Amino acid sequence: MNPLRARNPEGNTPLLTEWGCNSEYGNLTDVLLGPADNYKWLPTSSISKATLKRGDAFDHQLAMKQHREMVDAYESAGVKVHWLEPDDELPYQVYARDSSFMTPYGAVVTQMAQWWRRGEYGPVVRFYMEKGIPIYDMVTAGSFEGGDFDIIEPGCVLIGWCGERTQEQSANQVRKWFEKEGWEVRIAPIAEHYVHIDLMVCMLAEKLCAVCPDTTDPEIMSWLKSKKIELVEVNYQDTMALACNVMSLGNDKILAPAHAKDLNAKLRAHGFEVFDPEVDVFTRGGGGVHCMAQALRRDPV
Repeated sequence: MNPLRARNPEGNTPLLTEWGCNSEYGNLTDVLLGPADNYKWLPTSSISKATLKRGDAFDHQLAMKQHREMVDAYESAGVKVHWLEPDDELPYQVYARDSSFMTPYGAVVTQMAQWWRRGEYGPVVRFYMEKGIPIYDMVTAGSFEGGDFDIIEPGCVLIGWCGERTQEQSANQVRKWFEKEGWEVRIAPIAEHYVHIDLMVCMLAEKLCAVCPDTTDPEIMSWLKSKKIELVEVNYQDTMALACNVMSLGNDKILAPAHAKDLNAKLRAHGFEVFDPEVDVFTRGGGGVHCMAQALRRDPV
């Protein structure tokens, strides 16, 4: 097997046994994080541009403290944390979701849109090679970022594209790959303002999804409901503060930002244990806890 392309062009690619994810909500055992050492705010999205326009003061010491608290939350939930190699030239590699995404067949290495993030593929490829984790394939048709690959349930994925970050042609390249594997693939065009689909649609558990009705196409919401998925609504203001961008840990546990007070209350009412570190230095930079984590292994569901 080619370690840089495990994908069978005809489909029927073998499933991984030691790594991989077939859902966004199976029990999370291993997660890949990016270092915060070189993090700083850049005009990557409407969110970070608004932060910079306001003149907010960036506090690197606070960023490191908040990141450590997030890592502590993973470890206290029993998740093994793996790390990308720090690179002085990659201030946004802390958002480890975007530079790759995991599938049941191996990792997909993406193609970052903005020049200051394009080099993120280097530490990503080295990590997978060193760990012996097969790379399913690499996106080549245009830019594609991992926050736009949203597994709804085993064998079913929602792919977003806004044109500025993930492009339509690369979304279709990934679509073709997974249709060959027998998956149902739904593509959702989104406004550039919303960056990635995981800002507004985030699976919490089997048949349970956090959704922002103000930003999500009604057809997508109807599609989710047709699958008997219960929608937990998040308002627009909270969504643009990355409050909908949460990470299921499986087994009725959720990692969510402390400022997602309304959603966190709803989750607790649903019986979830919520780990809620302060991460506002990162959400103001344009990414939430889901953006900062790449699931490497979840128990199959």
